[in-house]
Amino acid sequence: MPDVRQFIVDAADAGRRLDVFLAHASGLSRARVQALIERGAVLVGGHPQKARQALRIGERVTVAVPDLEPLALTPEPIPLDILYEDEDLLVLNKPAGLVVHPGAGRTTGTLVHALLAHCRDLPGIGGVERPGIVHRLDRETSGVMVVAKSETAHASLSAQFKDRVVRKRYLALVHGAVKHETGRIEAAIGRREHDRKRMGVRIRGGREARTAYRVLRRLADMTLVEASLETGRTHQIRVHLAHIGHPVIGDAVYGGRRGRRLAASGESGAGRQMLHAWRLGFRHPRTDAWLEFTAPIPEDLRALAGLAPDEWFAEQPVS
Repeated sequence: MPDVRQFIVDAADAGRRLDVFLAHASGLSRARVQALIERGAVLVGGHPQKARQALRIGERVTVAVPDLEPLALTPEPIPLDILYEDEDLLVLNKPAGLVVHPGAGRTTGTLVHALLAHCRDLPGIGGVERPGIVHRLDRETSGVMVVAKSETAHASLSAQFKDRVVRKRYLALVHGAVKHETGRIEAAIGRREHDRKRMGVRIRGGREARTAYRVLRRLADMTLVEASLETGRTHQIRVHLAHIGHPVIGDAVYGGRRGRRLAASGESGAGRQMLHAWRLGFRHPRTDAWLEFTAPIPEDLRALAGLAPDEWFAEQPVS
């Protein structure tokens, strides 16, 4: 049986969009609220409305939340490198090569399959095919990720990513000598007109994108940088660094002809793109306490960047 919930619009919420109001009032993610509106499970004054409908004071909003759908995915006991876990969330260090969720051509062996084996209550949280997932890393990118273990945590973390509350810092080993010790790349990003699977810097039709960086180490023909995401566009760091002439080593998509050749031949010494999600900070969905986690630098990146086993970098603001 569905869980039927009712809410009355007060003066503070008058004028709000239906989907925004209901996501805040119910604790469900906005994406799930919109899906429920589409299927007619949300009524305003007894009648279905559009997600964008502006609400009036005193209106009654009813939502019938269906039982969680059983997942067709089979849990798989894939080992997880867990950095932190409580009843609301899980923070892990994703290894390079692990796909986050099922998709075209990948139906087994993903992080989602591993999470289902580890968290028995996870099915349905945030969606049938991507339970608990509030953000993702590319298959070849290693590093820290947070996973929601409840609808409330999913809604809170999703909102924090959308509102740019989350603090995301990466390590990237790039081709060439980056000229300035620190800098900021501001260039809109959108899908390429003739290759919709790839992103690129766009003068028209792109979305605002900003990446700050600082140089951590200079090598003969490479530079190790820390990149801080101020926006969260698809492939943002890879696109922005390639845009300034310093593509990520091992990146066969955005590395240009030379980068693709080196990635294909293995001449660069990289078995993957040298990008690591190093640090992640966010507010705990239940306590509102600020949490920050660091994923150890993987051995392949250490070796290529010439880092000693115990070598680290001090925390500094990126300007």
